[in-house]
Amino acid sequence: MMKKKGDEYEYTEAGDVLYTHQNEGKDFTPHVDIDEEAREIMEDHIQKYFGPIHMVYHEVVSHLVHVDVYHILPSKKRPYHTLITQGMSDKPMVTPPDVEESKYAELLCFLPSDWDVSEEGFKDETIYWPIENLKFLARFPHELDTWIGFGHTVQNDNPIQPFASNTKLCASFILPPLITGEEGWTAHIREEKNVSFYNVIPLYESEMNYKMKRGTDKLLDRLDKYGISEIYDIHRKNVCKKMWF
Repeated sequence: MMKKKGDEYEYTEAGDVLYTHQNEGKDFTPHVDIDEEAREIMEDHIQKYFGPIHMVYHEVVSHLVHVDVYHILPSKKRPYHTLITQGMSDKPMVTPPDVEESKYAELLCFLPSDWDVSEEGFKDETIYWPIENLKFLARFPHELDTWIGFGHTVQNDNPIQPFASNTKLCASFILPPLITGEEGWTAHIREEKNVSFYNVIPLYESEMNYKMKRGTDKLLDRLDKYGISEIYDIHRKNVCKKMWF
């Protein structure tokens, strides 16, 4: 997401680099290369740190990268659904020279145990949107020759709009999956390839604006203050609702 204005980067009021996009993406490009070795290692990693894989939602037609989604059922230890992308890391992201984060990433989210994950349920946009958003974000850096990492926010559509008709959540906040513990955040594939796993937290527009003005840590403090869980709640409290920007 890093674009220069002249010779300098643009910055938010919080001092973060401002990521802007100068194009609308690429023409359809069929995906060809799949890192089979990486997939095997990541499947072992996922089952070790996130739980046994129940099902894989396979992609039929793929643009740029082939993005499947692993589904891990709720359990006594982990009473929520876990959805994890596989395929985003088949290609490296385009990171700036001064960025030390991994060029390879996969995304995930946690849904409440009563979320309808049936084939019939996924026909409803109010149910399917978390998967749709994961797949969109997995292609996002490859579509625009950019990157996503810790603390980044990506709004839904332009102009911004809610993910679905039954919620006002409308932006994605990229964080490590704190709920799992740090040991699960990275999968070592080979010497030149480590894959980072990032959690996608949905935000309200005012929360996204607050992060842009005050920074990632300040928003994390507010989410923690109000006990906002990593497990999706489409009607959760807006922790920045009364703030003026």
